[in-house]
Amino acid sequence: MHATDPRARRGTRSAICVNRQFERSWPYTADYWQRRWQQSGDCELVRTDAEAAPAQLVAEPGALQRLVLLGVALGEHDLDPFTALEECYLLDWRGRSQAAVAAAEARGVTFIPHRVDVYWGQTVAEYALALTICGLRRIPQNHAAIRTSLAPWDYSPEASATGVRGGQFGDDSRFCNGTVAGKRVRVVGAGNIGARYASWCAALGADVAIWDPFAADAPFAVAGAERRFHVADLVADAEIFAPMVPLTDSTRGLITAELIDALPLHGLVVQVTRARVCDTEALYRRVLNDELALAADVFAPEPLPLDSPPSGPPQRGAHPARRRAHARRQPRLRRRRDCPLPPALKRRRRPAPAPPTYAAATQRPYWAMIGTSSPFRTLSASPQAAPW
Repeated sequence: MHATDPRARRGTRSAICVNRQFERSWPYTADYWQRRWQQSGDCELVRTDAEAAPAQLVAEPGALQRLVLLGVALGEHDLDPFTALEECYLLDWRGRSQAAVAAAEARGVTFIPHRVDVYWGQTVAEYALALTICGLRRIPQNHAAIRTSLAPWDYSPEASATGVRGGQFGDDSRFCNGTVAGKRVRVVGAGNIGARYASWCAALGADVAIWDPFAADAPFAVAGAERRFHVADLVADAEIFAPMVPLTDSTRGLITAELIDALPLHGLVVQVTRARVCDTEALYRRVLNDELALAADVFAPEPLPLDSPPSGPPQRGAHPARRRAHARRQPRLRRRRDCPLPPALKRRRRPAPAPPTYAAATQRPYWAMIGTSSPFRTLSASPQAAPW
């Protein structure tokens, strides 16, 4: 049973085997998982640097009911000694364990698949919302300025004038500024990141529209967003433009230079998935020409060179992609609950479907996994046609 499952049996014996290379990316996952499983029985945690078989890492493998393998590959017969095994979670980056999985499934072992649909959604969407607010209000730039000068504390204009900085107005009027409320927010992608971001912007009072030709209608309704059927229509009136699709061969350069050039003058672009879903040359050109503002934590190239122009002048807010480092997010690598929604957006949840087999889950493309048991249902009605 799962760590968060109230049906978990007392006395269940479990083991977690983790390769230290895995913990270079996920330093909190194994320890958190062990603490949760120890609430329902004995749980052994073994760390290894070697390519050892799991039966060589744990004591009495034949008495184990639950097994977690993080970054540990399996040979075809490596699970044979685990005769009492009921459940297994396997994260094998190298994909060398299919034969062992098939053999174990044949004798009744349930493999808990890796859930890509709730993998990054909440964290990245929160980053996007934070960057949006920072971009509108110039929070990072103002903070940097007050560390070196007292002048930014004085909002008084040099002379009486309209449409400039004043005692009760401190935003940059050259670019989209102020509150999220009332802004025309335009999002590309109605997946687990885009739909969350859209719903929060709508809850704050924005006019939100999404373009995603392969999503079902549900995510648009849940997000409170208008559905646009042509991406050119989406960019035509955008004040805040947020491309939020994963980077694949079919989405690389999806937002072309022509679309970037069609964005209205002085709008804000928010980038949090991958930079190269846009024509970055066209985007950076418009940003450096003071035609657009940019709030991003992904760039091309990465890491961003220290003397790179996108990290400098006031219209650009740069932040490194640190979303993966949030300690409390890391346990979601194995938690199968849906990400929570803001109270105003909660809906009655349908019961989660039975988990697919390990082989079926790992062979499904990213777009097909989105929304299988999440608040935003984005399964394509025509999977064969979907590019992501």
